[in-house]
Amino acid sequence: MKNLKFTLILLTGLLAANFSNAQTIEDGKKFLYYEKFISAKNVFQQLVTANANNEEAIYWLGQTLIAPDEDKDITGAKAVYQTALALNPNSALINAGMGHIELLEGKTQQARSRFESAISLSGGKNIMVLDAVGFANADFDSKSGDAAYAVEKLQLATTQKGFKDARIMTDLGDAYRKLQDGGSAQRTYEAALAIDPKYARAKFRIGRIYQSQGRSQEAIYLQYYNDAIAIDPNYSPVYFYLHQYYYETDVVKSAAYLDKYLAAKGSDETNACFLSAQMKFAQGLFAEYITAAEACIAASPNPYPNLFGLLGYANYKIADKREKDGDSTGAMSAYGNSKIAFDKYFQKQKQAKLGPRDYFTYAIVLLKFPGNEALAGSFMQQAVDQDSTEVGKVSMLKEVATTYEKRKQYTEAGEWYKKILNVKKIPTKTDIFNAANSYYRIGQFTQSADLYNVYIQKFPEDAFGYYMVGKSFWGIDTAMKYGLANNSFAKAIEVGELYPDKSKIIPQLMGSYKYLFAYSVNVLKNKELALSYADKALMIDPNDAEIKGNRDMVASLNLRPEIKPANTADKVVINPDGSLNVTGKDGSSTVITKEGKITTVKDGITTIIENGKVTMLDKDGKVINTPPASPRPGAGTPRPPTRPAGGTKKK
Repeated sequence: MKNLKFTLILLTGLLAANFSNAQTIEDGKKFLYYEKFISAKNVFQQLVTANANNEEAIYWLGQTLIAPDEDKDITGAKAVYQTALALNPNSALINAGMGHIELLEGKTQQARSRFESAISLSGGKNIMVLDAVGFANADFDSKSGDAAYAVEKLQLATTQKGFKDARIMTDLGDAYRKLQDGGSAQRTYEAALAIDPKYARAKFRIGRIYQSQGRSQEAIYLQYYNDAIAIDPNYSPVYFYLHQYYYETDVVKSAAYLDKYLAAKGSDETNACFLSAQMKFAQGLFAEYITAAEACIAASPNPYPNLFGLLGYANYKIADKREKDGDSTGAMSAYGNSKIAFDKYFQKQKQAKLGPRDYFTYAIVLLKFPGNEALAGSFMQQAVDQDSTEVGKVSMLKEVATTYEKRKQYTEAGEWYKKILNVKKIPTKTDIFNAANSYYRIGQFTQSADLYNVYIQKFPEDAFGYYMVGKSFWGIDTAMKYGLANNSFAKAIEVGELYPDKSKIIPQLMGSYKYLFAYSVNVLKNKELALSYADKALMIDPNDAEIKGNRDMVASLNLRPEIKPANTADKVVINPDGSLNVTGKDGSSTVITKEGKITTVKDGITTIIENGKVTMLDKDGKVINTPPASPRPGAGTPRPPTRPAGGTKKK
């Protein structure tokens, strides 16, 4: 009996000790307030395990799973609430929690129905349920939720008898802030501090209001952040915020706040190794970051994906410096390491977390290694699509275009320069020139003519556009047979002669006059017209030896104009596929393909010129000629070069 009594006393003592040491809902909520998500989850999970009908513990367990800004476990929280609702479908609090999940899933109407049901089930005046509904809609960093609805429900909660909760009052302040009512938000945060003067979250939130007004309010919002730290040194969110705030402007302060954050957060910060290593990167100590990051990776069975991303950036920085220093071998080695790191980063990171800079930098690295052009192009396009600014988009597109340009891959360069024209609201002359000239320099004259026509449309007073359209057409019609370039060069002269200072466009005027001089000699056989063009050219540049020599030679010739007028072009249309439709002044219709095939129809006769072979067909499609060899241009007269003379760049 004595032994039994002793056993009962011992058992009672143990139970009392366990009860006194058991953690409560308030303990879990306190961990959640300090953003110690692992500790909070453990508390709520233990409470739910002990009692599967503990609605409050179930609600807060779900909220803990979706609380982190990164890596919200929406699926896990949903499973928690679904399990609870299967046991108790009429739980008002759990229905409010499930509404929060549906809101995060984008099911707005379904969520609203769930919220209304929860309020109805609770009688419409339950403070905890009203707060759960309001909080779900009040997150100002989230696109989901109805701020006005949140204000309505949270105001109702604060008017209930016996209300005295700084957390819920701060939730109401968040709802006002989401509603863009900063004044009401600040007054509500101050009301929360009146309830609990040590509620640091409210101080922090007031600081955020002032920070949203810009740098001019820096002294005020930093004071509020420091006040938050003063009233509760364990409130870790403000330390992390200040660490990020100074990360790119003052690495010493950033590192100091990171140390305070890690001390306050303790073992709940699972990415402490990465955050500490990251400061090496912020200081420009890229080699040291690489060493630290590799140690973090080796120490974890499931490394934080950002470790690999920053490894990619660190190696890229090293490679870029080596390249600028002339160490091409060392640069390519570092680029290789960067590629390996980015390969792993893109494999491990969630796609939703990949930003424009990630896609852009990875694309630039991929372009260093032939064979990756298609993948690099895809990533670069994603970077451009994600960037919200015109400046950012243009900067990235230009980087790719110039990369291809340096490699002398002008077709690819032209394609990326063209994308700039689609992005910029007001393209500059240089923007259009870069795209057009990329095609011109490799003989893709239809594309260059098309783009230089865009130049003319934007800048009709600039002779350069007409001149380059002329040069592009001359590149197609090298023998001047169709006179494709005539109108463009004539227009270049017409516009150029109006310039007050012709010294700025001497190459364009001289090139235009030289073309028309050559056309007058070779095609029109018109000596007087040719000499008039030469004389006008010499008025622009009396020292041009080429035009002086050609003029003297032509002056001694006895040219006889052909009785049959030249088939000069009256209208030229560039088709989307790069082919040309030419309507001649003699009534002919000609199609010139990108490949150089020429098909002319006149008076029912079709003439096809392809690869130097001439075929003539009657209206029934029968061949009516024996194809002769291609004629050679007449000797003793100036002949245009395959690529027209004259500068290709605007002077």
